[in-house]
Amino acid sequence: MKESSYIIKDPLGIHARPAGLLIKKLQEFSSDVVIIRGSDRCEGKKMLALMKMRVKAGEEITLQFKGTDEEAAATAVKTYLSEVL
Repeated sequence: MKESSYIIKDPLGIHARPAGLLIKKLQEFSSDVVIIRGSDRCEGKKMLALMKMRVKAGEEITLQFKGTDEEAAATAVKTYLSEVL
């Protein structure tokens, strides 16, 4: 399992547009993904589950990747998050 943490920098947090783009990026990979914020957890490829987390600017999220392409998925998502969120 590969795990990465990120601080959300977008002043609006994870709102609809970046959430949709993140889900689209995650769906490019076969690995399972879990997104964690504090005690909240959601399946990383589910848009509504991510939106229900209501992640705000300055909050930390952790992504756990598990699968055959977990390394590639973690690298791609790290790049995405650093550019968009």
